[in-house]
Amino acid sequence: MTHNGKDLRLGKDLVGLKDLSREQIIGILDTAEPFKEISERPIKKVPVLRGKTIVNLFMEPSTRTRISFEFAEKRLSADTVNISSSGSSVQKGESLVDTARNLEAMRIHMVVVRHGSSGAARFLADRIPSNVINAGDGQHAHPTQALLDLLTIRDRFGDIEGRRVCIVGDIQHSRVARSNIWGLLKCGAEVSVCGPKTLIPEGIEDLGVQVFGRVEEGIEWCDVLYVLRLQLERMQGGYVPSLREYNRVFGISSNRLQQAASDMIVLHPGPINRGVEIDSAVANGPRSVILPQVTNGVAVRMAVLYLLAGGQPEFAEPAKGEDK
Repeated sequence: MTHNGKDLRLGKDLVGLKDLSREQIIGILDTAEPFKEISERPIKKVPVLRGKTIVNLFMEPSTRTRISFEFAEKRLSADTVNISSSGSSVQKGESLVDTARNLEAMRIHMVVVRHGSSGAARFLADRIPSNVINAGDGQHAHPTQALLDLLTIRDRFGDIEGRRVCIVGDIQHSRVARSNIWGLLKCGAEVSVCGPKTLIPEGIEDLGVQVFGRVEEGIEWCDVLYVLRLQLERMQGGYVPSLREYNRVFGISSNRLQQAASDMIVLHPGPINRGVEIDSAVANGPRSVILPQVTNGVAVRMAVLYLLAGGQPEFAEPAKGEDK
């Protein structure tokens, strides 16, 4: 499978962006473009994955990602099955692989997995023949979130190369930050991170990113401000003095953004803790592209499903027009 003369095959699975080439990443974004239009139609459905069965295996809570994948699957006419840890035999002690092998016995085609353990998606992908898509594994990676972020940045600026992106907040616990750093750097962006020292991983500069100690420095430097929430559920205490103090020092407010470039945009992966990492006036303001991120999430996930099912980028445009 080639696109503009470059080999675009993703392999069997999408576990992370670290091992993808720039051409593969751009190819996914290009494939997502024709799928955007499907979501604007009165009848939001094409038969590209008709006859395919996809299992959404969510072992951690999720709203946006799970629903976005469901929309993507249904708009491509796939049959979907949703499994969560609370309503499955996982509660009875069944292992991830046993769950997956039982699903395999039912002759499925793809598994979309979210799991609390880093490496769970790769572990699963190595043990079952179905395609595996990582919807977030522990603190490791969240590739489709990074892809939709890249698409959102490209939509606004026309290109990712040369853009300056500052990721602010809880970098330490963020799989979104890791996937974005890998994807952005491969696409030629400059990346910086900013947050309390306790939430900046040691040696992160080795990835090729700059570290700012003050959020004001990052705001003045960047074209794109990517705001992360504090992942309190992954913290064992002691990372920040209080939420109020965090907001005072690192919270993104309209006042702080007065020093920003006029065309600077603000992204956030959700869920938003308003009044902690970002104020409502910014989240709802003219710089925010948070809702376009959500819209792009469906198109990107449609593209990933389509490509892993063997679809070719050059046929994505004709495929969206199929109605029989």
